[in-house]
Parts: sequence; structure tokens; C-alpha cells
Amino acid sequence: MNLVNEEITHKVFGEGNIVGHEESIITIEFSTDTKKFVYPDAFENFITLNDSSIAKTLKEVFLKRKIEEELLEKQLEEEKKSLMLEQQLRDKLKNNKIHESSQIAFWLDEENQEGIFSDWQVSTGTVQSGKNEGQPNRVARLRPNSAGLLTVRESDQPEIERRILGLYMVNEMFSGNLGEDGMVPSHEEFRIELTEQEAEKMLFWNYYINKNYPERTSWNSGKFRYFDNVWTAQILKDIIALKTDEQQIVEVEKFLEYFCKMNALDVDNIPEASGPLK
Repeated sequence: MNLVNEEITHKVFGEGNIVGHEESIITIEFSTDTKKFVYPDAFENFITLNDSSIAKTLKEVFLKRKIEEELLEKQLEEEKKSLMLEQQLRDKLKNNKIHESSQIAFWLDEENQEGIFSDWQVSTGTVQSGKNEGQPNRVARLRPNSAGLLTVRESDQPEIERRILGLYMVNEMFSGNLGEDGMVPSHEEFRIELTEQEAEKMLFWNYYINKNYPERTSWNSGKFRYFDNVWTAQILKDIIALKTDEQQIVEVEKFLEYFCKMNALDVDNIPEASGPLK
């Protein structure tokens, strides 16, 4: 709002006329002097516009600005709390000798997709070169506290559209040692399959963060990558909010409770996701 030529009243200097208005400075000419003031701060404490309609509009502008500033401040405070909470969770994991990234995210190819929700197990693939060529890729971090995240993107889709099809807890007897088939078996009870419509809303890059390059969304090769424990809890929490069927909601809630217990996480204090798409 440009206020040049508007008449004002100053609490100390009396009547004046605005002769200049830059982004954060207004210049006012009084009968005896010309002075500069900080805009818009001066209007909240010292200066009143003589035109009541313009004064009302300016007041509305100030109110909107104040609301926006309060919302931003609240958002920054919530982000700060979320980061502090996430760090507390990570510290707790270390104290309980649980690796903070002991989950696994699979990139399902067409063959894997066909049988995944009947077999409920995924291969880690094989070593491509060296003395262990042809042997299953080892997943040393996986234990009964681990979950397998099932992700996919079509060949003609950009990486940011990678979606989550479902997830399962690793079998409670699994020790991290793979058989010759390289399969990661599932728990008999804790399995979640998302509908096509639900999967479209559960994007992998809402959660996964490359800690060296936080803005990067690339998965160029490899059948799997390790995944953060807290991110998995965030996914389960968001699936609960996404589901509409009461029985399915209860099942996911049980999954989340079991997952948090196995990973020493506080189910009531899971920070909001902060992946590069958020």
C-alpha cells in the first residue's frame, strides 16, 4: 500500500503529510521539519492516518501480517520441537543398542510385485562382482525389530513418484543371516497392504532423507537400502490417518505399537515426517 500524499497525525509532532514511502521507510513532512519513520511499525504506536477508510484498510493489513508472523513462528517452533524429539529418539535407540536405521526399503521390480502379497517375502538380490559374486546381498542390520518397506515406481515415472505399496515386520525368528535364496521373511501377523489409491498418497520421498544431500531424491541402483526407524514409525502413523476401515485402522495401530516396542520408540511422541517432498 503506497501512502504518499496521505495526511497523518503524529502523537508528538502533530499534523503532517507523507511525501515518501519506500519498502520499510516513510518520510513525513511536518510544518517545521521532515522526518523518516520505520514502516509499518510507526503506525502501530505513533502515527494515525487522517483518512479513516485508508486507516481501516491499513489496520487490516497489519492484522494479516501479524497473523502470518505468528503462524510462521508457531511453525518454526513445531519444527524445532520435532527435530529435538527425533534426536531424543535417536539417543534412546543408541542407549538400547538398536541401530537407528535397522529397517529396509525394497525397490520391487515387476516379478517381485506379482507375488509379494501372497508370499510376503522379498529377495535382497545377489552380489554382482568380486569373490562373493552370485551370493545373496547381506543385510546385517536386520533383526526381529526390522520392517520391510515395499516401494515401486514405473519405468516412465520420475523418482519423486516412488510410492509405498505396503510393509511388513521381519519374522520374529530372523537373525540377519540369509539362506541361499536371499529372502527376508515376514512376521505372520504384522503385514500391511495398501490399495492403489492409498499408495498414491504414500510417497517414499515424504520420509526418506539422504543425510548428506537432504534435497536429493535419487535411487539410481540397488534392490534395497536401509531405512530409518523413526521414518517407519512416521509411515505407520500416516497410514492410520489414511485408512477409513475401522478394522484396518486397528490392525495398523497394533502394528505401530509392536514396532515401537521392538525399536524402543515412544508411540505417543512420533515427530512429523520431514522428507524432501514435505
